[in-house]
Amino acid sequence: MCRNIKTLFNFAPPATEAEIEAAALQYVRKVVGSSRPAKANEEAFVQAVAEITEITRRLVREDLVVLGPPRSREVLAQQAKARGQQRDARTRARLQAELGLKT
Repeated sequence: MCRNIKTLFNFAPPATEAEIEAAALQYVRKVVGSSRPAKANEEAFVQAVAEITEITRRLVREDLVVLGPPRSREVLAQQAKARGQQRDARTRARLQAELGLKT
């Protein structure tokens, strides 16, 4: 999965139109393997983004059933930051051990 595509379902506030379109664009870029289409493929690229945007909008806003409380983007960002700090600490400790450095 492309790391730039963000989860859009079950957030308070709901995903914006811009977030839905950005996810669709990232998906098409990943599938095509290029961030910009060749001139000959531009119409197909734009059409794919538009169709995937509409499908994604319908999926996250109408079709999926919500079973739990809405998630908070702020809480998830804090959790991601904490995971990054833990990963950084583990990496530093591993490198120090490999290089025989003392802290």
